Amino acid sequence: MDLSRRTFLLGASATAMGSSLPAGSTLAQSMRDMSAYQRMYAPIDDDLYPVPGIELSRINPAYLRRVVQYDTTEAPGTVVVDPQSRYLYLVMRDGMAVRYGVGVGRSGFGWSGAATIKDKQEWPDWYPPKEMFARQPELMEQMGALPGGHGMPGGPGNPLGARALYLWQGNKDTLYRIHGTFEPWTIGTNVSSGCIRMINQDVIDLYDHTPTGTKVVVLSSPSNRRRRNQTAARI
Repeated sequence: MDLSRRTFLLGASATAMGSSLPAGSTLAQSMRDMSAYQRMYAPIDDDLYPVPGIELSRINPAYLRRVVQYDTTEAPGTVVVDPQSRYLYLVMRDGMAVRYGVGVGRSGFGWSGAATIKDKQEWPDWYPPKEMFARQPELMEQMGALPGGHGMPGGPGNPLGARALYLWQGNKDTLYRIHGTFEPWTIGTNVSSGCIRMINQDVIDLYDHTPTGTKVVVLSSPSNRRRRNQTAARI
């Protein structure tokens, strides 16, 4: 898979810089950059369901997709999630990465570590874990009988959005996902039950560039480190 900067610049219009335009940029350049983002986040006529376009005014431009310099020891093709900054990086060659804005877990729902993308699904069904049903029993009313048990079929009303990447450690499902959302205004916030949510256009782009077997590293946030230190102290 070609993970060169040129591929992403041509394929994803990642030259757009949003609010990070250098000092002295002209109005014309700014308008060209905004036009690139409008194309990037335009409606998608997907195979099963249409993906609506994004109202860019409702999203902090810092969380829109772009190619950035990124220093890491991880190999090209690795996905790195930084919950503290609310960014996901797809590592490329030559010290570059595609950076996507994400929504991350609320306090107490974070997870960190290394995992592998073992499965990928377009318009995935959603099977909430039993712990979520215990916290939110009203969810059961939205579920139906699916091949995998009680769940919600994929589609525009599904909270997993247009795509999902399933994170495993060895032979164990972590139950954490990288997935799309139909609530793009939540990107850049701590809102989920631990999963990593992305704008649907972004998760489709990531899905297309990450085969199964891809390594995913979720960095530890300060709150996670504090909880681990407190646990160690009690032990």
